Amino acid sequence: MIKRFVLPAVLMLFALIETAPAEAQSIPAYVTAAVNDPERPAADTARDADRKPAESVAFAGIKPGDTVLELLAAGGYYTRILSKIVGLKGHVYATVPMALLATRPAAADALKALAANPAYSNVTVLIQPTGEPSAPVPVDAVWTSLNYHDLHNPGPFGAGDVPGFNRAVLAALKPGGSFIVIDHAGAVGSGVTQTGTLHRIEPAAAKAEIIQAGFTFIGQSDAIHHPNDDYTAHSTDKDDQFIFRFQKP
Repeated sequence: MIKRFVLPAVLMLFALIETAPAEAQSIPAYVTAAVNDPERPAADTARDADRKPAESVAFAGIKPGDTVLELLAAGGYYTRILSKIVGLKGHVYATVPMALLATRPAAADALKALAANPAYSNVTVLIQPTGEPSAPVPVDAVWTSLNYHDLHNPGPFGAGDVPGFNRAVLAALKPGGSFIVIDHAGAVGSGVTQTGTLHRIEPAAAKAEIIQAGFTFIGQSDAIHHPNDDYTAHSTDKDDQFIFRFQKP
């Protein structure tokens, strides 16, 4: 059973901090090229208008030659983009929950097929416990998109020990490396109470947990921030989402 508690004072502090207005973002040419990769399936590109992958990856600062650990990579939406950005001098390690294969033996097949495609020869699929993220080598960035909230839930995507998960992410990074978290935003004051119902998490709660593990908060992007969301519906690509960037000291 995952302990569901937050530090109210800390969460209130984060909730009250005003975010500076976002400046116009420059998208590097290698990011644009990766998003325009002709190998990307139509089902992925159809989501781009909502998910804003170019803005998200540009904010993350991932660049050619980097090594990236992508957690819970699912169907590979970001795996393909990250692969093309880091190039042949970089590498992407994409994880699949070990526990998921117990009930869905074919759950890793799509990702393995992606990695077998010569166009993505710099991708390696890792089958590992969700709560113990790691890579064979120290990485420049750890990336997780739309699934941090699930770490709090029972099942194959649950971490069991979320503080331990965040410490493992810290250990996987090189000094100065980045932890990028994109997720569905929960209502202010909701903490982690909506993770299993609406599949949302309060941004301040996620931020507090990750900082507590030893990370430094670098900033956030408003590329997929939708302030008119009423935070009462189940998460979709069109809801309010946050993009956080943390750094290992």
